Amino acid sequence: MPIDRRNLMLGSFGAGLALSASSAAAAETSDAPLPQSSFDVVPAGGELDQSATLQLAIQNAASSGTVLTLPAGVYAVGGLDLPSGTAIQGVPGRTVLKLSGADFIFKANGADGVSLDGLILDGDGQPLSQDAALLQANQTRHLQITNCRVLNSAENGIALQGCAGRVAHCEIGKIAKTGLFSNDAAGMEIAHNTVRDCGDNGIQVWRSEPGDDGTLIHANRIQRIEARSGGSGQYGNGINVFRAGAVVVSNNRISDCTYSAVRDNSGKNCQILGNSCSRLGETAIFVEFAFDGAVIANNVIDTAATGVSVTNFNEGGHLATVQGNLIRNLFFRKDNGGGGIGIAAEADCAITGNVIERSPGYGLFLGWYKYLRDISATGNLIRNCHIGIGVSTDGEAGYALITDNMISGSKDGAIRAMNGPKPVGPDLSASSAESFRNLAVYSNVGI
Repeated sequence: MPIDRRNLMLGSFGAGLALSASSAAAAETSDAPLPQSSFDVVPAGGELDQSATLQLAIQNAASSGTVLTLPAGVYAVGGLDLPSGTAIQGVPGRTVLKLSGADFIFKANGADGVSLDGLILDGDGQPLSQDAALLQANQTRHLQITNCRVLNSAENGIALQGCAGRVAHCEIGKIAKTGLFSNDAAGMEIAHNTVRDCGDNGIQVWRSEPGDDGTLIHANRIQRIEARSGGSGQYGNGINVFRAGAVVVSNNRISDCTYSAVRDNSGKNCQILGNSCSRLGETAIFVEFAFDGAVIANNVIDTAATGVSVTNFNEGGHLATVQGNLIRNLFFRKDNGGGGIGIAAEADCAITGNVIERSPGYGLFLGWYKYLRDISATGNLIRNCHIGIGVSTDGEAGYALITDNMISGSKDGAIRAMNGPKPVGPDLSASSAESFRNLAVYSNVGI
């Protein structure tokens, strides 16, 4: 939504941002609310940079333990430092901080206890240095960003490095690169936000080196994410997890992404649960490269090239459960013809209780040439796919157990042995699999 660029500013800088009196007696107990600070607002009739005056007000409020209350209006500011104890309260939807003369609006560096609520941070599309963000926080603890809007950035929206805290009930939109980027988190929750119209990724949770992260990403709405920086999947994702362990991605609504709704690259023990994903240009949920443990359960995927992919056994990727997902309306990609698969997996994976409908390729695709090891596919319902289940029978492939699946409406067989992309032999739902030394196939229904 465009920002209303009203010609309403603070004026009379000697007194226009004067702190109201506040008494330390109001905070005699630790449970008492912080005393409020406010400003007298005088329309100035023009866009004047107020950074110096507002910086002084922030420092005075933080040092006195008061909440800095900003009335409705447009403030032209930039390069503001947020010290420990900063608490700024705006009028939701009406207090606008518009970028002026800097690479960021706010930055907290090594602070403890920073709270921003009810503010609009408007980058105004102004040029920024590479990888800059409108709101930046480094090594900041007890960070609270709530009920804010971060809009119109020529680079990133929010960038967090080594932070602990919460970003909730915010809107992040019209961002040239990443909406919210958290690196090396020390305990972050990212919840109930709307992230939209981003050029590269919606939410990124990364680590500089593989390790435990524990970020909770839940109940966000993420939509219209492009891949302007190109690549083959690094960009264009609603949620991108890289090297981060113990991340939980749950109950998000993600749609209209160039590549994936959720992409977990080299994470460990990550859970992807109960997300609603639709209209994805590539794989809806992609767990890849050196991932080590993943739970992919109870997601709804409608319209994607591939529903779920658990891959890169050759890079060390292994150990996953894919359970209880509903996947339908898959398609082949126009650029390279890939996709058309409900669930693809390679190593150490249990695939159970999923429902897959309408795929132009395969319902399940198990292994790729020699890259197959210890896969169990049981109790799945697969409908109206070209081939229900394809499984690698390469001479170097490992073992697969395929049992108790119901497969209906397959045009070229319910269960087929595969030599790479080519099916070989009879339909194994109706014929013996004894000639394939790495398969155990029984008790399936192919109709």
